[in-house]
Amino acid sequence: MEEPLVNILIIDDDPIYRRLSSSILKERFNVFAAEAPSVAFQILKSQKIHYVICDYRLPEMDGLEVLAKIKSDYPSVEVIMISDSGDMDTVIEALRRGAADYFKKPFTPTDIWMSIEKAQKLAALKQSYFSEKNKNTQLKQIVDREFGVEMIGSSKAIAEIKNQMRMVAKTPDTSVLILGESGTGKELVARGIHNLSKRKEEFFGAVNMSAIPENLFESEFFGHKKGSFTGAIGDKAGWFETANKGTLFLDEIGEMTPNLQVKLLRVLEDRTFTKVGTQNAHPFDIRIVAATNKPMEIISLGKEFRIDLFHRIGTFIIYLPPLRERISDIPELVKYFVDMFALKMGKSITKIQPEVIDLLSNYTFPGNIRELRNILERAVILCTDTTLRPESFSLMNTIMKSEKTSDFGLNTLNLEEVEKLVILRALEISRNNKSEAARLLNIEWNALYRRLQKFAIKI
Repeated sequence: MEEPLVNILIIDDDPIYRRLSSSILKERFNVFAAEAPSVAFQILKSQKIHYVICDYRLPEMDGLEVLAKIKSDYPSVEVIMISDSGDMDTVIEALRRGAADYFKKPFTPTDIWMSIEKAQKLAALKQSYFSEKNKNTQLKQIVDREFGVEMIGSSKAIAEIKNQMRMVAKTPDTSVLILGESGTGKELVARGIHNLSKRKEEFFGAVNMSAIPENLFESEFFGHKKGSFTGAIGDKAGWFETANKGTLFLDEIGEMTPNLQVKLLRVLEDRTFTKVGTQNAHPFDIRIVAATNKPMEIISLGKEFRIDLFHRIGTFIIYLPPLRERISDIPELVKYFVDMFALKMGKSITKIQPEVIDLLSNYTFPGNIRELRNILERAVILCTDTTLRPESFSLMNTIMKSEKTSDFGLNTLNLEEVEKLVILRALEISRNNKSEAARLLNIEWNALYRRLQKFAIKI
């Protein structure tokens, strides 16, 4: 299948140059010619023009005015300007206003072909950019559907959190610190603030600070140049470059070592970063949203966490209550997750028995929203008809009975036995997902691995 011809419009009031340009280009392109801007705009209305070659000196209006109108009315059209020799001020202004390239009179066929090639490359780059931007928009929509775009619930606590999110989102760059237990939805709040702010069209980056090795901090956050250290096989953009103009979410910030806290504080105070292997400082414009599951008393006292860093990131603090303190939100949360998982699994669940809500409302949810989500996903898998019943929560029933009869094994004073039981509980809640269990236990995955070996726990 032959590719469609590319249409080029030449605007030049000099018939000699107009014919010369046409004769050069017509071998490979479909060429239109106009002696005045008014004729050119009629052609632009009736034909799909890809490139315009426009002289600066024209009747009716000058070339810069023609350029401005074309870029306004036909933004996808690339414009190449023709200038008189020595008129460089006009050339610079044309490029500033969006011209793809220029060449001078008198010109040669090579001049025209080189300018057309530059314009084609520029058009290809723009198409690639908008394609990637569209992919990012689609990815953002998928992430928003998965995470949700707002806090689910009508309790007084959630209403206050939503109000705080709206208020801080109106500020351009106020740092936010989100406090709350694991699984309470700290990243959801961070994404919500981003989506409510003027930065919503820009990048949202999420980094788990506990997973950043100390020797790779600069590379991960500042980026590096090729060859700057062993293993740097190419240039790399760090988080401060990638998320520039957007929002950077620093999760588990309370797990940072004192040395990394100093490095982060310095860059947040200077609002500049220097790539590894370079000397130039680059400014950045990012809203920082941080989160930790450590209580305020530990974060604010300056013993485990630098007090100056706390004040830098904690300009605005949002506290997320655990699920056990907002039991009234459970019915809404249950409906939201059941509908979501039913849609994913191609099931039709139209009714949730009241006993299910009673069962869930009487549970303490140490894993909070994350645990509720996992429990409901399993229940939807087990549901065989259009009604969700307590029978689909058999594992949860077993856990609750165990809690009532033995206080989940805490009637023993054997510390190792208690530790083993707590690990088993976390594995049950996470459905044997070791990474998730480690998050629930607030330990690193390798620390959990050592304990699994120690207690001979096999998954």
